[in-house]
Amino acid sequence: MFSSSAVFCGVPRRRGNAPAVAVGVVPLAHGNDGGGSIRIPASCCGLIGLKPTRARVSLAPELGEAVDGLGVDFVLTRSVRDAAAALDAVAGNIPGDPYWAPPAPPSWLAAAGEKPQRLRIAVSLKKLDGNPLHPDCEAAVRRAARLCESLGHSVEDATPAFDIGLLVPSFIAIWSANLSAAIDYVARLTGQTPAPDLFEGLTWGMYEAGRRVAASDYLLAKATLQQAGRTAARFHETHDLWLTSTLATPPMKIGTFDGEERDIMKAFAALFDYVPFTALQNVTGQPAINLPLHWNAEGLPIGVHFVGRFGEEVTLLRVAGEIERVAAWEERYETLCMADKKA
Repeated sequence: MFSSSAVFCGVPRRRGNAPAVAVGVVPLAHGNDGGGSIRIPASCCGLIGLKPTRARVSLAPELGEAVDGLGVDFVLTRSVRDAAAALDAVAGNIPGDPYWAPPAPPSWLAAAGEKPQRLRIAVSLKKLDGNPLHPDCEAAVRRAARLCESLGHSVEDATPAFDIGLLVPSFIAIWSANLSAAIDYVARLTGQTPAPDLFEGLTWGMYEAGRRVAASDYLLAKATLQQAGRTAARFHETHDLWLTSTLATPPMKIGTFDGEERDIMKAFAALFDYVPFTALQNVTGQPAINLPLHWNAEGLPIGVHFVGRFGEEVTLLRVAGEIERVAAWEERYETLCMADKKA
């Protein structure tokens, strides 16, 4: 998505909250995540991107849930400490929320400074369809796995058995139906009539597809996504964390994906190939975090992705804090900033 050191230290060349955090304009910035939209920019910009457990951060007072529970709100940060402190500030439920997250610790920030117990970590070195990751992404995962072993954790190759052939069309049906409802709601408030010239091609394609989703198809799609949550829960009976790459390739340049493509299956096939893991945690509701553990030979950040059990941000923050203390990625920011100033 970004391809120069200016992403980290100079004037941002693209608008967005992630580069603003990366260059130090702000210490943290809001993000929402319905398929990876906190973790993906975090990976592209070398940031911490935590997606909390579903319902960990209430969407009150305006909403009960976002995108049928797929969407969550949180922040992007440069340190695990700041992510944990932000969770202390915003986590919680209020009466009237449709569902509540499991109980929280007294302090997420304190938990992030605690040493984790010896963890059982599953590692996936391929995409869920069996195809290979880009060599840079595979190298990042291998490096993270070796680091976890050096810290005393148990690491083994293992991947949950998700049925991607069922999940992808179900995910798209839920997403497109929710997008259509959102557009129709705004149209009602503003007195406008939705028309293709008001939207990018992909947005309009999703709007049209969403209006074609029958109520029975919508409910079947929800049931399919809920079964994926059961699959994940069974997997985590024997694994504390699941380690993958965040993306399947290094960051893509702006314009790689065609925002005017109205065929949503064609458009989403390319997107899911680039981002093969992150949407699963929106489906299952699990917490997940991007960590900036690797940079390739071109100097591009390659994020790694840890997934925890439902409700167990504590485990993620503990292991992320432990890794941060030995990886010292904040030193990377200082080196890049010094180089950028000299340039």
